Amino acid sequence: MESLQNHFLIAMPSLNDSFFERSLIYICEHDEKGAMGIMVNRPIGIDVEELLAQLEFTDEQQLEASAEQQVLVGGPVNPERGFVLHTTQPNWANSSKISDDIMLTSSRDVLAAIGTNKAPKHCLVVLGYAGWSRNQLEQELAENSWLTIPATAELLFDTPYEERWEAATKSLGFDLWQMSTDVGHA
Repeated sequence: MESLQNHFLIAMPSLNDSFFERSLIYICEHDEKGAMGIMVNRPIGIDVEELLAQLEFTDEQQLEASAEQQVLVGGPVNPERGFVLHTTQPNWANSSKISDDIMLTSSRDVLAAIGTNKAPKHCLVVLGYAGWSRNQLEQELAENSWLTIPATAELLFDTPYEERWEAATKSLGFDLWQMSTDVGHA
């Protein structure tokens, strides 16, 4: 299977009553060893300002600039571990380039820059991630648990988090709720 890095996974309606119900996941890594992604549409209930204050980033201007941005649940794996998904920008040695537009880091340097003139243009702060072992994601795709679309920075950074799943489903060109969850062969 081709790598799904820099794609979105759209949770199918059949994933109701699960952790991933109506989730949109950005795939950061996908290779023969498995996959790693970040859920990008579920707020955790605290804003970035609160998180930065807890981490003792005390610059008032920085805190005010981050007050409206929510911290998101990235997934069920290592929920205490933080990540920042951000637009590309030179000079972030600890960030991994995922695409021409998007980078990922778990380093505090990007967090320390949020709200300053050194900050990336756009970023998402998340706790935890979603992970799949070798062939696990492929099996879930075969079971119709997920649909995939190429990722866009617009959907990732410009669409309000509560509208991302629906916006992703609309980009498919059909009503996701009309799809059957059954797998079949003609």
